[in-house]
Amino acid sequence: MENEICRISIATGWLDDEYIFYENGTVKRKYDNDSQHLNLSEWLKPAQISKQNKDKLIKKCPEELKEYIMQILDYP
Repeated sequence: MENEICRISIATGWLDDEYIFYENGTVKRKYDNDSQHLNLSEWLKPAQISKQNKDKLIKKCPEELKEYIMQILDYP
């Protein structure tokens, strides 16, 4: 497994929604769907992340990593 770059949470309310970025350009999402479906995870490609979520991720990204994360997300 590659080294982790950072974790960015875009959670709202009590449901988790965290994205983990790795050096090899992969992204893992750890999230809760609802109170019955907690601690789910999936590997994502940048094209699978909505423009809205990309906006949120970039907004919450640490400044020193913003350019790197934008490249991984193929963010304009």
